[in-house]
Amino acid sequence: MNIDINCDMGEAYSIYTCGDDEAIMPYITSANVACGFHASDPVVMHRTVRLAKQHGVKVGAHPSYPDRDGFGRRVMKMDREELRDSIIYQVAALKGFLDIEGMPLNHIKPHGALYGAAWTDEDVAIACAEAAQAFGVPMYGTTGTLHESVWPQYTDVKWEIFADLDYDDEGRCIITRQHTPVAPEKAVEQIMRVVSEGRIRSVNGKDVPTRVDTICVHSDTPDSVAVAKAVREAVAPYIA
Repeated sequence: MNIDINCDMGEAYSIYTCGDDEAIMPYITSANVACGFHASDPVVMHRTVRLAKQHGVKVGAHPSYPDRDGFGRRVMKMDREELRDSIIYQVAALKGFLDIEGMPLNHIKPHGALYGAAWTDEDVAIACAEAAQAFGVPMYGTTGTLHESVWPQYTDVKWEIFADLDYDDEGRCIITRQHTPVAPEKAVEQIMRVVSEGRIRSVNGKDVPTRVDTICVHSDTPDSVAVAKAVREAVAPYIA
């Protein structure tokens, strides 16, 4: 088993900060960089790419619904082609900075409400997959959803578990408008259950079968650096 640790980051904007990307970067192996529609701006994007390059961290795109005011955590109704082109637009912006730094685009991971909508809405799932197919990169997604039944028809998929989010009885993370604190030991317990047993425990105590290729920590979760450090130490034997 080879496990990747990813982090949603590069979510600052102008003079406003969000998370401590510099402190988290040593503990991850791939970065999902915001592309401007829910957070970030050109300067932040380029700075985050350079920071990842310094630490040998792979970079993927983290596109969103065009919902800056809601931080991309509100579902929006968009036609499939409109949504696909919106995602392509965002990914292409990030890829420009990757090209400048001589780095490849590693993957695409939809952000927030877009990620969740693609669990059950086929048009959304296809729009995301067509964008990934256009760039020839894999996606990060959740088992037991349309991520699993639709996305592999278009591109490779890496199965993701969130260290710092709760899960429902369907094995899907619970997406909230703001992330609440999580104790590092609780995050480790959650991800190691998946690694060792192939199960995630829901908030109602149900064990749901799942798979993991990549583990996510969020840069905007309170005490995120401690969580990332604990997760890295716990899965160190599984990191290629």
